[in-house]
Amino acid sequence: METKPKIAVIHPNSLCCMAMRTIITDIAPFIGAFRAVETATYNSMDEFLADEQCQAIHYFVAVEVVIRNLPFFAPQYRRCIVLTEGNTPAELPSEFRTVDIRQPERELLKGFLAMQGTAHAAHGMAPRPAPDYAELLSQREKDVLALIVKGYINKEIADMLNISTATVIFHRRNIAEKLGTKSIGRLTIYAVMNGIVGMNEL
Repeated sequence: METKPKIAVIHPNSLCCMAMRTIITDIAPFIGAFRAVETATYNSMDEFLADEQCQAIHYFVAVEVVIRNLPFFAPQYRRCIVLTEGNTPAELPSEFRTVDIRQPERELLKGFLAMQGTAHAAHGMAPRPAPDYAELLSQREKDVLALIVKGYINKEIADMLNISTATVIFHRRNIAEKLGTKSIGRLTIYAVMNGIVGMNEL
């Protein structure tokens, strides 16, 4: 039986593991890139290594775990997001990408997007195309969506686009219906994946 590839979350804090799995599980199918990939969580490196069924294509790992296991993670740093809590320890090589887990969800989304283009190539897996949402939104809906994911509220969006607040609410409702979600996380992923906003604008 073929082993199913997974995204591995390795962190000693069980709540952190659960939160990361929830975020990844919720967002991954929406962008289409990892539909066939599961998320597995582990509280230690030993627990991860003992799982013979885990063929990880990407990792979200506590910084202390990475530092203690550099011989394992250093060769595959491109597929590893290091989860920190504040300042990055000097012992962590600079090539690793880090996400401060105390930061807002938007920063975690950036980490997820950063990994999107690397895991499949590293394993010779063809990425699955995202759902064909590109032409679902009108240009005005895209304008509204861009401002939503940048964190503006309805009144601010109305002022910036020179429309009424009621019109903004109307567009928001249409966007949610067309994309099948009200989740800011999912809307952010959609906006970035379809070129409506750049990661540097988040």
